[in-house]
Amino acid sequence: MPESSLMSLNNIRPWRTIERRKSRQIMVGSVPVGGDAPISVQTMTNTLTTDVKATITQIQAAADAGADIVRVSVPDEASSKALREIVPEVSVPIVADIHFHYKRGIEAAEAGAACLRINPGNIGDEKRVKEVIKAARDHNCSIRIGVNAGSLEKHLLDKYGEPCPDAMVESGLDHIKILQDNDFHEFKISCKASDVFMAAAAYQQLADATDAPIHLGITEAGGLISGTVKSAIGMGNLLWMGIGDTIRVSLSADPVEEVKMGFEILKSLGLRHRGVNIISCPSCARQGFDVIKTVEILEKRLEHIKTPMSLSIIGCVVNGPGEALMTDVGFTGGGNGSGMIYLAGKQSHKQTNAEMIDHIVDQVEKKAEELEAAQSVKAAE
Repeated sequence: MPESSLMSLNNIRPWRTIERRKSRQIMVGSVPVGGDAPISVQTMTNTLTTDVKATITQIQAAADAGADIVRVSVPDEASSKALREIVPEVSVPIVADIHFHYKRGIEAAEAGAACLRINPGNIGDEKRVKEVIKAARDHNCSIRIGVNAGSLEKHLLDKYGEPCPDAMVESGLDHIKILQDNDFHEFKISCKASDVFMAAAAYQQLADATDAPIHLGITEAGGLISGTVKSAIGMGNLLWMGIGDTIRVSLSADPVEEVKMGFEILKSLGLRHRGVNIISCPSCARQGFDVIKTVEILEKRLEHIKTPMSLSIIGCVVNGPGEALMTDVGFTGGGNGSGMIYLAGKQSHKQTNAEMIDHIVDQVEKKAEELEAAQSVKAAE
């Protein structure tokens, strides 16, 4: 069931709601993108696509982490042939990443890709784009127009002198016109840059200029920490403004980490809910137990929980009781080797520090079962 359908104590309140930009909806395989659909989370494989086994394994790992859509590189004919083996073996729609050679797009559509990502700056002339459009239509495939500041068309660079938001948006709108002139409307669009300011400005202009679903990303963002920070700032502000229908956090890291960070960004804004949201203090001399180590262990121990819910882990009684009021399960350190367990915002019972991790995991699992059961009853009514 969709994560957003499950409600718990800390879900969206009226003063936290974001009014999303109204976009039309398309389908990427079985996943709706745009309109009132949940904001989908994407990643991209970094295996050789011709290594079918490794690529399938990586796609499934991303899907298990929550990825709704996974993109795969198709740089040559051998890769497009490999898609024929990959697509039937995975549980999420596959986007074929096409650069330079338009025939790869045609082959990928024939191989079962749910979407073709084409870069207007390097796919070729309008005639070639038309052939890709025909293949997409014939095989029920959507298209993502992927504008990138690093690969803009020469005539736009000559016109503007350098990559800039105006050039990126003009590129995107030119290629939207080609699709629309060919009566093709199953498309979404992105205008990525590694510069946060440039990307944000381009996306804001684009959001005003089209009702197409928008794919958000800060390209070549960097490693796990720096790239997540850049993505959170750039995409977070756009999402806060209601812009964005599907996202990818581009990191020099395992694709599973991209998925995790994508959900964390959406969870922080109340836009998507999946798994346990841990609220924890940074720790200080008042802590009654090792907060940092405890949270690190709990994050690993609770990865299997998909039900949206909240857990507070606070080292002392200064803020602990107040935070616990707003979470499904809470533990507040109290000293003397024990702390207080809170359930549904209320004090429940004391628990020793020595056994608290196993006990907290048990309480979270029980609460997740309760929430799932309540949702099943509601769905049946």
